[in-house]
Amino acid sequence: MAKRATAREVADRAGVSRTTVSFVLNNVAGMRISEDTRQAVLQAALDLDYHPDATARRMVSGRTKMLGFVLNQNVDQALADQFLPQVLTGFSQAAAALGYKVLFEPIPPEGADSAYAQLVRERHVDGFALSGPRHDDAARLREPVQNAPVVLLGQLPNSSLPFVDVDNQGGAALATNHLLSLGHRRIGLITNAQPVYTASADRLAGYRQALESAGLPFDPELVRYGNFTPQSGTQAMNELLGVKPGLTAVFVASDTVALGALQCLRRQQVRIPSDMALVGFDDIPLVEFIDPPLTTVRLPAFGLGWGAGDLLTRLISGDSVENPRVILETELVVRESCGADRQPNAPTPPDAESEEVTLTE
Repeated sequence: MAKRATAREVADRAGVSRTTVSFVLNNVAGMRISEDTRQAVLQAALDLDYHPDATARRMVSGRTKMLGFVLNQNVDQALADQFLPQVLTGFSQAAAALGYKVLFEPIPPEGADSAYAQLVRERHVDGFALSGPRHDDAARLREPVQNAPVVLLGQLPNSSLPFVDVDNQGGAALATNHLLSLGHRRIGLITNAQPVYTASADRLAGYRQALESAGLPFDPELVRYGNFTPQSGTQAMNELLGVKPGLTAVFVASDTVALGALQCLRRQQVRIPSDMALVGFDDIPLVEFIDPPLTTVRLPAFGLGWGAGDLLTRLISGDSVENPRVILETELVVRESCGADRQPNAPTPPDAESEEVTLTE
C-alpha cells in the first residue's frame, strides 16, 4: 500500500507553512490568504492525492463534518424497518450537498441516556437527527442539545426542539375513515410500536378520533401493539383473530408490521379483502407488489429525511431558520387489500386500485 501523503508534504510542495495548509483545506473563514497561495495549496494537495485527516480537520475548524442519524431502535428492529432506507437516503443526500457524511447509529432505548450525550461529548458529530422519538427522550436530550443542534424526525410534546414530521394523527384518521366509508364497524388496530413512541401514540389517537367521529366507542380489545417488525404483526393479528365478535377490517399502522399480519391471515386461510379488509401505513415500495396489493397511507419518506438533513445542516451553520417545525402531508393510496371495489354498501371510488387522496387537514 502506498504511503499516505501528509500535510507537511503538501506544505513543502506549496512552499507554505503547515498551518496555512490546514486553513486552506479546511476553508477556515477570516484568514488573510492570497488567492495565489490558496491555489498553490489546492494544487499541491491534488498532486499528492492528499485528503485531510478527520481528526486534524476537527482541531482546526472545530467541526467533524459528520452528522449523526440516530434511530430509536435496536439493530434487529432497524434491519426489519423497510421504511428506513428511503428516509436515510434523503438525509444523506441533504448532508452530502454541504460536504457532510453521516454516522448511522441504531440506539436501543435502554442505552440512550449515555449514547446521545456521548455522540456530541466526544465530538463524533456536529449534530444529529433523532428518528422515532419517545416521550422519555425529553430528559435524555437535555445535555446533547446544550452542545450541538438536534433535529427530530417526529415530535416531542411540549418541546421546543426543531423537527420534521408527518401528520401521523391525520393519516391514521384518514385510513380508519376509509374503512368506515366501506361499511366496516368492527375495525381493529395494530400499532407500529408501543405508544411510548410519539408517532405510535399519534396514530392511535387518529384511529380513536375517526371512530368517535363516526359515533363508535373505542374498544381497547380491538388494539394490539406492534414492535416495528413483521413478526410482531403476525403475533398481533393472531391475537385479534381471537376477539369476539370478529373483526371485518384492521388498520395496521406500519407496512412492515402489516407484512406479518398478512402472513398470519394467509396461514389462517382468511381471505383478503372478502373476509378481512386491511389498510397499512408508510407505502414502502414492496407493498404495491404483494398479493393483494396493500392499501396504505403514503408518507414522503425521502422528503422526511431530506428535510431533516437540510434543517440540521442549516442549524449547524448558524443560518436563520424561519420554520424549524415542519409537518409533511400524507396520502391515502387505495389498492386491493381494503376491498374498496367489493363492498356492496359502499360507494365505489373511481379507479379504485390507484386512487390517491391528499390529506389537507
